[in-house]
Amino acid sequence: MTPAAYQLLAATGWTLIHFVWQGALLACLTGIALTALRNARPQLRYLAACAGLLGCLLWPAIGLALRVAAPMPAGAIQLYAADAGVTAALSSTTGLFDYLQSHLPWLVGAWACCVGALTLRMALGLAWIGRAAARCGTDAALQLRLSLLAERMGIGRQVRLRIVDHLASPITAGWWRPLVLVPASLVSGMPPDLLEALLAHELGHVKRLDYLVNLGQNVVEILLFYHPAVWWISGRIRAEREQIADALAADVIGEPRRLARALSELERVQFSSCALAQAANGGDLVDRIRRLVRPDRHALSWKAAIPVLGLAAAFAVLCANAAALPRHAPAHVHTRALADFRSCAKPHYPKADLAAGNRGTVTLQFLISADGKPVESHVLRSSGYRGLDEAARTALDKCSFKPATVDGAPVQEWMRMQYVWTLD
Repeated sequence: MTPAAYQLLAATGWTLIHFVWQGALLACLTGIALTALRNARPQLRYLAACAGLLGCLLWPAIGLALRVAAPMPAGAIQLYAADAGVTAALSSTTGLFDYLQSHLPWLVGAWACCVGALTLRMALGLAWIGRAAARCGTDAALQLRLSLLAERMGIGRQVRLRIVDHLASPITAGWWRPLVLVPASLVSGMPPDLLEALLAHELGHVKRLDYLVNLGQNVVEILLFYHPAVWWISGRIRAEREQIADALAADVIGEPRRLARALSELERVQFSSCALAQAANGGDLVDRIRRLVRPDRHALSWKAAIPVLGLAAAFAVLCANAAALPRHAPAHVHTRALADFRSCAKPHYPKADLAAGNRGTVTLQFLISADGKPVESHVLRSSGYRGLDEAARTALDKCSFKPATVDGAPVQEWMRMQYVWTLD
């Protein structure tokens, strides 16, 4: 592994680790803001939640940029040789930092695999929406009603409508050429006035370009999938967004209770699981119906404080251990282990290899103790001939060594040596 590749890997790994406490802190701050704004307009709560999620993206992004730009501490690359199989080289490390440092390749690799799988899932969802737009039919009367509603809401773009089988709730996709997908079961089974209320709700998403924001949410959820705070904040954004769309729909149809009745009908339908579009059944339907019917003030409930208190407790624990997670390996003064070549005996050329004319270069690795003695050795890269490899290892294992030091104190460390077998 090249030094640049190692630095990027280490920077990515430590950024993911540090976001554990950073995400908890941002969730606490977002929870406090949402609690304080519980009686404010949903637009303000929406902005507060969006700010929290944006912080979840920017904080680690800035941290990653700083870690990549920072100079690599001397000797750090030694922990990961490209051809070493050097997990044994980490046997002398202790503590949480050393444990995490030694497992950074696995951590970053697992994260990258999960990100890839979630990205594929998102791509399949987008492909499904594209196929639905191309293959599903429409309803001329319902399309006309949708277009009239869009004109009343001041939407200048054409909004297309498609009837889809096996869909539980209307959903909206696209921003330049917005598309509303309506379940065939609702077209045939729901009263036209209630269906119109649901269409007005979907047009609320179109008017606000919520599809673009939702795509951004999906990107953050994919990159930081492992942190519950990201999913909680993103869920709050979707809940507040649904209430804003409800308010826009209620204003255009002039009957909040009609929209509430339409949502009550949807409550009996299986919830849609599509995460790449806006659905009329998003958020807490009961809470949305209650807010439409009785938009009164909401008292502070002790139950609402439980998540915030839990996140605050988790953040306190993480802060107590944050000192064990430095941004990068500590920049100590480090000197490498060296061999005293005057003490090394020249390896004897094995007779069989000499007769056969075998030659090559063998790379050896030695674990040098703090008192300068080799305690373990093995072949890193073979010369191609087992006899030459073992002869070099046996002879060089008897050399005297100067131990490595960190801040002047001798430490155990792995070092490499090469021996070139030649017949010249």
